[in-house]
Amino acid sequence: QVQLVESGGGLVQAGGSLTLSCKATGGDFSGSMMGWYRQAPGKQRELVATVTSGGNTNYASSVTDRFTISRHNAKNTVDLQMNSLNAEDTAVYYCNVRRVLAPRYTYWGQGTQVTVAS
Repeated sequence: QVQLVESGGGLVQAGGSLTLSCKATGGDFSGSMMGWYRQAPGKQRELVATVTSGGNTNYASSVTDRFTISRHNAKNTVDLQMNSLNAEDTAVYYCNVRRVLAPRYTYWGQGTQVTVAS
């Protein structure tokens, strides 16, 4: 059974930093894309950043130059280093693993709360 376990959320002052971590277990994640999404109260879930197994990254324009996503293929982990946090970054952050080629799948973590105090 596939599980995505997130850690690292919490409360931080504006301008501060946090690192989120996600470990995927119970499956073969080769060829997958791993990433982070977030959902603020009253808003739709949105992409934050993704990274392919080959290391190609993609970021939402709102986090470019502040957030860095990294992946360790052998450990099936993906981290999100978040710097210069502001109140607009407050949200529940979800880890995501998906594969668009057969065998296709999409898995989500349970979410971790990030709160930025201004």
